[in-house]
Amino acid sequence: MKRQRTSEGHLELAERILKAQFGYPSFRHEQAGAIQSILGGDNALVIFPTGAGKSLCYQIPAIAFPELDEADGRRAPSDAGVTLVVSPLIALMKDQVDALKKRGIPADSIDSSKSWDDVQRIYASLRESKLRILYCAPERLNNEGFVATIGDIPGGIRLLAVDEAHCVSEWGYSFRPEYLKVARFADEVKAERVICLTATATPQVAKDICKAFNIKEACVFKTSVYRPNHGSGSVDDWIKVELGLEVKGFKTESSNRFEELFKFLRGHPGPTLVYVALQQQAENHAKALQGKGFNAAAFHAGMKMEDKQSVQDRFMSDKIQIVCATIAFGMGIDKPDIRNVVHWDLANTVEEYSQQIGRAGRDGKKSHCMFYLAPSAFYMREVFARGDLPSRQSLKGLILNILDQARGLGVGQVFKFSHYQQERDYDIRPSPLSIIYAILELHFGFFRAITPEYTTYKFEAMGSYYCTIKDDKSEEAKAIMSSAKKKVKFHDIDVNTAARAAGLGRNDIVKKINWLYERGHIKLQTKGLEHRYLIQKDLPQSAAHIEGVIDQIYTQLQTRETDALNRGREVMDLITGNRCFALALAEHFGMGLPGGKPSCGHCTFCFTKRPVKPPVKPQATTTAASIQGVLKATPVRDDPRFLTRVAYGIKSPRVTQLKLDKSAVFRSMVNHDFEDLLREFTKACDAA
Repeated sequence: MKRQRTSEGHLELAERILKAQFGYPSFRHEQAGAIQSILGGDNALVIFPTGAGKSLCYQIPAIAFPELDEADGRRAPSDAGVTLVVSPLIALMKDQVDALKKRGIPADSIDSSKSWDDVQRIYASLRESKLRILYCAPERLNNEGFVATIGDIPGGIRLLAVDEAHCVSEWGYSFRPEYLKVARFADEVKAERVICLTATATPQVAKDICKAFNIKEACVFKTSVYRPNHGSGSVDDWIKVELGLEVKGFKTESSNRFEELFKFLRGHPGPTLVYVALQQQAENHAKALQGKGFNAAAFHAGMKMEDKQSVQDRFMSDKIQIVCATIAFGMGIDKPDIRNVVHWDLANTVEEYSQQIGRAGRDGKKSHCMFYLAPSAFYMREVFARGDLPSRQSLKGLILNILDQARGLGVGQVFKFSHYQQERDYDIRPSPLSIIYAILELHFGFFRAITPEYTTYKFEAMGSYYCTIKDDKSEEAKAIMSSAKKKVKFHDIDVNTAARAAGLGRNDIVKKINWLYERGHIKLQTKGLEHRYLIQKDLPQSAAHIEGVIDQIYTQLQTRETDALNRGREVMDLITGNRCFALALAEHFGMGLPGGKPSCGHCTFCFTKRPVKPPVKPQATTTAASIQGVLKATPVRDDPRFLTRVAYGIKSPRVTQLKLDKSAVFRSMVNHDFEDLLREFTKACDAA
């Protein structure tokens, strides 16, 4: 048997790949340590600021695995496996896949923008061990077919890379319950090793990530959030960087911020990101800039996929100079010459602000980050923080619905729901609904989320389908052939019925359907996603027990709302505080400035030596007439928080269903105190 490489040999191989494939002379910061840990078989956590080279920490190992296999003789080339990268945004995936392909590295992504032919090609490459790196979204791990396919890859998952890993932390600033399934997925598919990557992990969040993925303290690699851009990584490089962190305050909302924005952009030409809070703002700001002769475009989640992709591509190729965007734009985009990042509204969190300003000046040239601070910042902070807390009666209705669905079932049995229907029925947004289920699973241990199911499978038979299914003598193929009913163009198949009739498991049928799909014998359509849960212990039965569960969940949701409000205050405190912005940023993440320096020398505080004065929060007096105006617009009297949302201008499923967001009373009390409004509407509901 050939001799296995030592740690020094791993580093030598990694450095050779770095120079040959990526054109860099040497590693920066903690890249080498992280890559050595991965090649040595350990799990690792990488906490680098935006633009500091996190992606190389999984890309280089992915390229190195085949050579290591050849050196130790344990694997044939046909069992090379794949590096699976879980990443939250299609834009991020596309940007990185395009860059890798240009370097001759076999990489691809599975996402909703892919055509049927694209998916067939990707699956064929996986089966033939021709793909080194595959990107997917965390939600893709809920797809029955995808999970089955990944489980059958020759050589398995060599490395699971979890990008934006701070989303794993249950109570972090951007917790996403889908990420909890990533940790479980790693165990279920027996991923050889895991690397977690983030730019924004506080000490507590880093601890949560390490716990979820079994990462040793010695395998945590981090560098200061005060990014040196490109260079050797020495202290001198850190100090030479001129990333101006500027804040300009406005006393009133009527102050002409647009004129200031036009002036700023004329004085600071170059690729620019203008971050706004709302989709309509992105559209309006782009039009306003276009009207003044600027080459600008909008980007937000409400746009069609092809339009978003077009904006990104044109920005990357310098055909667009300015993008007015909501927070989704920019994650993972490797454009080194972004000269300016403008915040029109208050960033939701310090972490979000740190990520966004980190997109400027990655080429090491002077760049500017401008923060416009106006009275509307207070309102926007409340809108985003208050929107996710449902009323207690909504929560109670949901919990009773779950228990009713599971009635009569015992440990080891499965129940299922349409989350979309529950959102509408109980006026709960998707994010808090997912969090409620996560609390029931993680903190109470009542059940465990398992692979969701589609209620509808239908497929279009390609030319090779009929002979293939007839020649296949497996029980699964026979079940599909006998159960699939053709209706004009498509065959419909009830997977559960087919499985029961054949005495097979549902997964057996699903796996065969996906086998046919992957090989191009059928074009597959799935609909009606239902989330499934496996009961782990006896569910609460008594009224007292149920009320206790509701109380605990509601307390946690209230805490999340308070935390969201506090995170907005942290951003305000950072940019209006009595010290250097860069130092405050670094200390938020448990670090300091390089060399122990007390200040950066190029932020507004360092320039002026005095704090920015925050705007005065607008405050209107709540009157009986204004309350009555909202009450007259809707017959709802069972939910004071719902009425408060209408008055304050916060959308929810019920607000949208009743079309109250189109009413004159929607956002009619925007300058009132939210808690005052809630008290007044509570009185009105009690009286009714």
